[in-house]
Amino acid sequence: FYVMYTSGSTGAPKGVVVPQESVVALLAALDRDYLPSCDDVWVTFTSFAFDVSVGEIWMSLVNGGRLVVVDRDTARSPAEFAHVLHSEGVTMVNMTPSAFYQFATALRSRDDVELAASLRAMIFAGETLDFEQVRRWYADRRAEGVEGPQLNNMYGPTETTVYVTRRELTPEFVTDTHSSDIGYAIEGTRAQILDSRLRPVPDGV
Repeated sequence: FYVMYTSGSTGAPKGVVVPQESVVALLAALDRDYLPSCDDVWVTFTSFAFDVSVGEIWMSLVNGGRLVVVDRDTARSPAEFAHVLHSEGVTMVNMTPSAFYQFATALRSRDDVELAASLRAMIFAGETLDFEQVRRWYADRRAEGVEGPQLNNMYGPTETTVYVTRRELTPEFVTDTHSSDIGYAIEGTRAQILDSRLRPVPDGV
């Protein structure tokens, strides 16, 4: 198991204990959704104290892939980060929405920055995702005449082991949907909507 210190959803700082079984269940669910292989190159640039790093590190290692560890300065420069993705042949990347917006802006505004052709999936988590930014991303890709990687919005508090839900963000879906959508429960989990007294609410509420 590991212990990760977090404020969680309650606002009261605490150490969250996550057992090995929960991490294994998470990896099994991600295996189904992303079909990782030994040919994949993952990148990690988040703090080890951020639970997203658990998925980044272990998804690469348990599948025999390669993990690129990005230093702090490079992680803070979207242009330099884009160069790393290109030079290392990165195929899988996790980003907070804030980092994604800066990354997309760097691609849009600099002639010497390009999207790595090797990149096959991007996963967003940690914040509410602005779908207008995703629509603009797809508009940029269309202007370049490239399809770009699969985009995914994922959600989950630390207490539930990184991710609980996933939504694949196709161009068609984000065109028709104008508010953030966290999708459906990943394999092995169940999602419920509760009221202020923690009672299940009816469908549609």
